[in-house]
Amino acid sequence: MTIQIPTINDVLAAETVIREHLSPAPLIRSWALEKVLDLPAGRRVWLKDYGWTPVGSFKLLGALNWVANNADRIGDRPIAAHSSGNFASGISFAGMKYGKRVIIVMPDSAPQVKFDLTRSFGAEIRTYNILRDHETGERDKLTREIAETEGAVQASPYDDPYVIAGNGVGGLEIVSELQRQDRKISTFVCPVSGGGLMAGHALSIAHGFPGAKIVGVEPALAADFCLSLDAGERQRIDRPKSICDGLLSYDVGEYNWPILKKHVSTAVSVPDSETQQAMKWIYEKHGLRTEPSGAIAVAALLTGKVRLDGDGDIVAVVSGRNVDEAQFREWIA
Repeated sequence: MTIQIPTINDVLAAETVIREHLSPAPLIRSWALEKVLDLPAGRRVWLKDYGWTPVGSFKLLGALNWVANNADRIGDRPIAAHSSGNFASGISFAGMKYGKRVIIVMPDSAPQVKFDLTRSFGAEIRTYNILRDHETGERDKLTREIAETEGAVQASPYDDPYVIAGNGVGGLEIVSELQRQDRKISTFVCPVSGGGLMAGHALSIAHGFPGAKIVGVEPALAADFCLSLDAGERQRIDRPKSICDGLLSYDVGEYNWPILKKHVSTAVSVPDSETQQAMKWIYEKHGLRTEPSGAIAVAALLTGKVRLDGDGDIVAVVSGRNVDEAQFREWIA
């Protein structure tokens, strides 16, 4: 079966859906990061902060576009999805907006804030043990079981054309704002897990700034995309490990891989200790409390893992901020 890979036209179509519900997430200039990176006066660093969405992460973009485009197919049936937490709240919010029942499969170790946020939009949650999932396949079994026994329509948190296109609207926002200011991007830095965030953004950034270098960032012990780039084909890691709970997919998605392979030239990996330092740095310099997955792109910049060639601006994605307060304090201590 030939799969239909989303294009920039799908992202442009998704923008109409997203604008019905959300205003653009802030693009913040980071003078502090410009200083650390010792950039010349003509270059700027920008943080795209998705913590400002109603669900505290970028996941709402793809979720809204998915539900909008599948609403008729869903009808009176429930939506079923697995998620580490951010897509859970995203699809729950979207389900609430479109009057759909949502059932979420989440790891029992997910942050409490993600459980609370997901339930606040009316979703039902069922949990699984993530530590043994590589052996039992419990996550996927439970999600399929809900689809089969309750007639639910399954939504992928990343491996779906509508999800990718919806996420790409955030990239359109970046392009639009920087073009408005007559700026250009030399380097775009973004987390990679299943690839839904990066694939959507890569379509938009490559379209708006064809000369930009697009760099993926992963946790050191969950770097399947780094392995995939080296091998030239998708690689799987059976037991990814990191405090970045949103970046623990086993491999990048089938729909995502062709886009990533085409547009993402480089990927780097970051140990958790450096991500923790970046969380502290962002909090102290910008007053933003980020989850680990949200800070990892900044960590890659702070530690010099990304080459900053060219004379244009640098954009780093802060993907979310859903972290329990006590755990956040422990990580930045």
